Amino acid sequence: MQTKRQIQELLSTAGAAPNRRLGQHFLVDLNLMRLLVDSALIGPSDVILEVGPGTGSLTEALAERAGQVVAVELDKTLSQITTSRLAGAANVQVLNTDALSSKGSIAPAVVHAVETARAKVEGTGMGGARLLLVANLPYDVGSPLMVNLVKGPLIVEAMCVTVQKEVAERMIARPGGRDYGTLSIFLQATGQVEMLRTLPPGAFWPPPQVDSAIVRFRHDAQKSLQVADMGLFSEVTAMFMGHRRKMLRACAKQAPAELGGRNVWSAIFERLAIDPTCRPEEITPEQYVEMATLCAHLRNNP
Repeated sequence: MQTKRQIQELLSTAGAAPNRRLGQHFLVDLNLMRLLVDSALIGPSDVILEVGPGTGSLTEALAERAGQVVAVELDKTLSQITTSRLAGAANVQVLNTDALSSKGSIAPAVVHAVETARAKVEGTGMGGARLLLVANLPYDVGSPLMVNLVKGPLIVEAMCVTVQKEVAERMIARPGGRDYGTLSIFLQATGQVEMLRTLPPGAFWPPPQVDSAIVRFRHDAQKSLQVADMGLFSEVTAMFMGHRRKMLRACAKQAPAELGGRNVWSAIFERLAIDPTCRPEEITPEQYVEMATLCAHLRNNP
């Protein structure tokens, strides 16, 4: 782990400075970084995906505990610093790329690197390798990255991350609140989420203008099994949450043929005892799963 002074010296030597446009705020409170690492419950057979390693401070700690670490850094200079710092760690691969592709899905290079890392761990005879996201996430990538890592095809067993506090509040929000949204639905439909600690701006350098938080997500296999078709679940969620303040029946009037059309949705509301005058922001993650499941059934069995 690196102190604030060490990070500043590494950047100064490289002729670089924090890029606020890329959400570069380095976690410099080493006690909180230890809490982040400890809370991730990392084992030697785990593969860690770290997005936004910066100068490799957290990466160094992850490499000591994990079987393999895939660190993805968009900034070329920071990627070079991390690569140099971790040159002696055989279990670390640093990618200088965007973690997300142009379509908003996980970049193919990242998927390939993770699959390669898994094969290395499993090749040691340690059994199946868990994939964990452990990172001080850049502010602009957090939400779409986490949604994609529960949608698949690359699926994490757990996440332990620092994010803006407002993002953390969306992750744990319950129906009816202003923070409840697509992120809440996807995470809570597939696992359990808890906010572990609020972090003040002073825990970072340069300090952001908002509080942050450490949040932990743990995948729940039983919950995920209820989502029979993640693609359809995504489409159903988007159809309603794209108009979160409208009534359900108003949203359903615009249902495309591939989602069954308006008549199918009238039957769905009736069979699931969901009041069609409710608004999408009032529907629980479990109800969205039920609606998507019944939609698939009625669509295939008119």
